[in-house]
Parts: sequence; structure tokens; C-alpha cells
Amino acid sequence: MDKKFKFNWGAGTILLGFVLLFFILAGRFFYIAYGKQVQDVDLKAYAEHKWTRHKVLEATRGTIFDRNGNPIAEDIPSYTVIAVLDPKDPAHIKDPARAASQLAGVLAADESEIEKSLSKKGRYQVQLPGGRKISNKDKEKIEKMDIQGIDFIPETKRYYPNDNFASHVIGYTNEDNKNNISGVLGLEKTLDKYLKESNGSLTFKSDTKGIELPNPQEQMKKPKDGANVYLTLDEKIQTLLEQAMTKADDKYHPQAMIGIVADPKTGKILAMSDRPSFNPNKREIKDFTNTAISYPYEPGSTMKIFTLAAAIQEKVYNGNETYKSGQYKIPHNRPISDHNKVGWGTITFDEGVENSSNVLFSKLAREKLGYDRFYSYLKKFGLDRPTGIDLPNEKAGKILYNYEIEKLTTAFGQGTTVTPIQQIQGATAIANGGKMMRPFVINKVVDPSTKKTLLSHQPEVAGTPISEETAKQERNILEKVVTKGTGKPFQIKGYSVAGKTGTAQIVDKETGRYASGSGQNVFSFMGMAPKDDPKLLMYVGVIRPQLEAGQLGSAPVSDIFTSVMKNGLQYMEVEPDGTDKEQKEKDSSVMLSSFIGSNHEAVSKALEKAKMRPVVLGSGATIEAQLPEAKSNVLPGERVLLKTSGNVQMPDVTGWSKADVLKLAKMLNLKISVKGTGFANSQSLQKGMRLKANDDLAVTFAEPSMDDVDLSQNKKPKKEDRP
Repeated sequence: MDKKFKFNWGAGTILLGFVLLFFILAGRFFYIAYGKQVQDVDLKAYAEHKWTRHKVLEATRGTIFDRNGNPIAEDIPSYTVIAVLDPKDPAHIKDPARAASQLAGVLAADESEIEKSLSKKGRYQVQLPGGRKISNKDKEKIEKMDIQGIDFIPETKRYYPNDNFASHVIGYTNEDNKNNISGVLGLEKTLDKYLKESNGSLTFKSDTKGIELPNPQEQMKKPKDGANVYLTLDEKIQTLLEQAMTKADDKYHPQAMIGIVADPKTGKILAMSDRPSFNPNKREIKDFTNTAISYPYEPGSTMKIFTLAAAIQEKVYNGNETYKSGQYKIPHNRPISDHNKVGWGTITFDEGVENSSNVLFSKLAREKLGYDRFYSYLKKFGLDRPTGIDLPNEKAGKILYNYEIEKLTTAFGQGTTVTPIQQIQGATAIANGGKMMRPFVINKVVDPSTKKTLLSHQPEVAGTPISEETAKQERNILEKVVTKGTGKPFQIKGYSVAGKTGTAQIVDKETGRYASGSGQNVFSFMGMAPKDDPKLLMYVGVIRPQLEAGQLGSAPVSDIFTSVMKNGLQYMEVEPDGTDKEQKEKDSSVMLSSFIGSNHEAVSKALEKAKMRPVVLGSGATIEAQLPEAKSNVLPGERVLLKTSGNVQMPDVTGWSKADVLKLAKMLNLKISVKGTGFANSQSLQKGMRLKANDDLAVTFAEPSMDDVDLSQNKKPKKEDRP
């Protein structure tokens, strides 16, 4: 008997389910295989993303150099501190409290803040607070702590090696939250399009561990470093100015100060500083104004330089002509008085200039020149408009010339306002045979890769307001101001100085009247030296210094001027032109020969005989490189670096100048980090340590007192030689 077939509904349901699932999966497989999409995810793109690695190739912001190639603003190596927290990693932070206690002494953060960061859960690693872009010196301090789990990410940071140094001229940079650096003040801002770098990138295929695949398909975008900027500033003259102004600031505590040193033959600004200033590495800024170019004020008697020049040029000035000093009465106005109120009786015009007589200069403007002709010379000297200097935010003063009293006071520097840089430009005509030179600070901008000059500024004649003969005659008269008149404190032993003092009143903002009392003035001096062929032109202004009873306002001004001018002329090897010529430095500069291939012992003896200071680097006998290079002029006492073959050991650089340390780094291809100004007093690589290329060398510098520095020999005197 046949059995009757029975359908198993349970097994059928399961079978049907498997069949449906098979067709769903098969359909999905073909959809993915041909469509390459999973829930709107492009699988090919996803795989590319998983296999592809991206690496940033960092570029460097352009360096700002002085005229001799010394860095003023540069990118230097720095390090960001990170900590590994993941317990699965053998090298992780095990004791957050202890590590925080150690690190708090170095990082710019509180111990509790660091410990909180080190105690975060579920993080593989963290960047420590206060650990962003620390110096090489701080990195070494942390390394000596030997804290397991601490590591460093190499980076760069913007660094200003001279600290407080032409700060309003150079400016500084800021970094946004995307690590983009931009200039925000001074030349860092206005030249940002040239200085700005462009990072590159490297893209390649790798496995999950980051190891390149056999066919990595590398794509590279090269990084582009920013262009380098070369200024007209001279590091040594700028340092002289900074030191002198700091010394005066500490002694007299003025409201503000301005100092400008220029080459009158070219208009190049060799130094420019003001107070209050700031350290761009710290950015504790009280005033963002570059007073030298953006702060017009009544100049006082330095304005008489231009009134005198106009009178000489128009042949209406006779130095032997006499007049009655004291007061000058004009119709319908109060009389003009000399600064001592009573004058000096009947004196010559030359004596009037020597004593800075307001009466004389009023007579020159009103009776000799006439107001229209005098005004035309104010315009010829550029006192009615900005100079066009290549610095941001220049402002011009205002010539008050509506009423007769304003025309008279303008002749001796009251009422009308000008800026220090306007006065410097005008005074170049006196120092430069009648040719007025436009001031400038930027020499050139150069692409570091192509060496192409992207921007270049050349000396430019801004006008010829007077003749060469007029300029010569005025310098002779202004020399007598210094030797016989109000400028006596500005005499420099061995050098003839031509110049004019200034004492200007300041309007009280609350009362609208001139402030009264001791020191409530702008004290200034415009001077040039040597008188017959000026190599340096300098303006110094000191606003409201705190003077002791009986102390003259010229004291802080002359302290700055005489120190900077004398040392600056000696540094430039300008021979004394006065009665002290026999006291000039007997040793002259020497042009170096090529020492390549010579025995270092013989060369060292020859250099020592010429009063040079040879430094041999290497254990070999034959010289392979030298700095300064052949045909360079060097002064007695200057270091000459001689590199030989063999192992090179680190020398003791204590007492070395920054220029010498930078020469050492250049010759040995070291990564240099410098801090401070003056002379070296500590180094990260100890004496005798064997050196190799790309070693990190950090050197700190300290400033000796100004009297300790012999700039003519570029060396630091021994302690026993100091006064």
C-alpha cells in the first residue's frame, strides 16, 4: 500500500526563506559589484581613502635680514610637547601628578592644568597646555627629567633674536587656530604677501600600518618658502641706538623717545627706534604707534635748520649783520621773545643762530625772506607732505600758516607740526650737498629658490631745495652751534659735529594751553658728522623727561646722540677729523687671502701677527673652508674661522658676538637658535663635543654695559680691561 505524501509546512517555510535570502544577497552582490555603492558610499573612494596617506611638507616663512645679512626675524626650530596616555602603549604616562609637578617648572601652564590633561580617559595622546612651540633649551630641560610617555613634535616658530629691536619697524606675526601665520604689525604685515610661505604635501598609498605599497603612486606638491627681506637697518648701529635709549629710559623715565639714524647720501635708514617699545617675542605692547613716522608734533628749534637754509640760499643771510635780540615787536600781535626773555643785547646773525634766537628767525622770515618765499621753501623741504617712506601708517604734520603770528612761529618751530622722519628727509639736503634723499628701509625682497629680486628700492632724490654751496655754508654755521652755542653738550671728541638743538612746548590736552614746569617739553637734536662730509645723520627726540633740579633738557638727548654717533662712526671706520686724530685706531682693516689648501698652523700664526683671532675647527692639518671668505675686509680682533678635515669639536663660544656664532653655524651646517643680544654667555653644545651636520645649537646672549663694548674690534673686552 502506497504511503500518502504529506507536505511539511515548517521545512517548506524555512527552505523558502533561504531561497529568498539567496536571491536578495545575490541581487545585492551584483548591485554592489556593478554599482560600487553601499548606502551612498563609493567603495572605490572609500578604499582610496583607507589606503592613502597625506603628509604635510612644511615651508618656512621668509627671513628678515639687516643690510649685512644678520637675521632680525626668522623661523627657528621649536617643539610641541605631547604625552601618550593609552595604557596599552608600554611608554605611557603612569603617574600624572608627578609628571605634572615636574613639567610645571618649564611649561607655561599651572600644575593642576597639566595634571588634568595627563589624566584624560580614552585618549591615546594629548598636547600639553603651555607646551606649544617651546624652545630647544626648554626641550632639553624636559628630556633631562626622563619622564616616560613624553614626546616632542618638531615644528618652527617665528623668532626675533634681538628681542627689543626696531620693534615698531619690524612688527610681529600671529598664528590662527589652523596654524596659519600672518603679519599683524610693521613690515611683517605690509610685506606679508612676500614673506608668507606655502606648505607642500605628499600623498602615497600604504597599508594599515603606514608602510608604502609596492606601487605607492606618490604625488608631491613642493613646499614654497617665503621670500627673504633685506633691510637698510644695520644691526650694530640699531643695537647702539636701542642700548642708548634703554639707558636713557631707565635714567630719565620720559613719556616717549624717538631715535633715527640715516645715511644722508642715500636716504637709507640705518636705525630707528622709539619708546615705549616692546619685545615681539613676548608682545607686551603698550603703544602700537611708530612715533618716528606717525606722530607729528611741534619740532621746536630744529625747524630753524630749514629757515636758515632758505635765507642762505636766497642770499639774504649775512652772518656779520647785527640786530637787537630779546624781543621782536610786530603790529597787532604779541611780541616774539627769545627763550631767555631778555636776549643777549645787540649780536650778529651768526651769534643769533648759536644762541637759538627766536627773534633772529622771525626777522629772517618776515623781513629777509618774506612769508611767501619762506613758505615755498617749507614745501621744497617736503615739510607739507609725507615723505613716502616704505613703512606703514606714515602721517604728515600740518603747516599753520593762516595768520602772521603762525608764520612767524613756524620759522622757529612752534605751532606747525612735523614728524621726525620729515625732518630727517629735509636735513639730508644739508648733509648731502643740497640733494634731499627720500628715506627708505626696504633694500630688496628676494625669492630664496630662484634668487629673483621681487622688490627693490634704490636711493631716490626727493628734491634739490638748496645748492651745494648753501649746504656747506650752513654746516659751517651749525658746527659753531655745537662748539660755541646751545649744542655744546653734543660735541664728540675727535669728530666735528654740525647740528641744531630743539626745545618745543607741548599743548596740554585738558587746558588747551602749553604745559609748564620742568621737563614739560620735547627736547631734541638734529646732528650730522663729520661736518665736512657727513656719513651719519641723526635725530633724537625726548618727550617729557623727569629731570632733577637744575638739570638741562639736553642731558638725555645728548646722552643718546653722542654715544650712538661716536660708536657708529668708529664702527664705520670713519677717521676722526678733529684735533684728536693721533688717538684714532692705529690698526686698519685687512683684506683676507684665500687660505684653502694651506696648513692651518702657518695661517694661524700669520693671522695672529696681523692681530686677528683664528679659530681652527677640525683635527686635520689642511684648511678646507674659511669665514670670512677671501677678499673680505676684517678688523683687528675679529675672529677668522678655519675649517680643516677630520673630526670637528664644539668650541667655547663664550664672549663671541652673534655674528661670529652665526658664522660658526653656517660653516658647520648647524641648526642655530639664538636668544638675547650682546655677547654669548651660554651654549647648549658643550666645549669639546664632537659635531656633525644638522646638530641643534642654542646660544644665549647677554648685553654688557655700553662702555664695555669695543665695536671697532667687534669683541668683548676682558674683565680686567674694563673701566
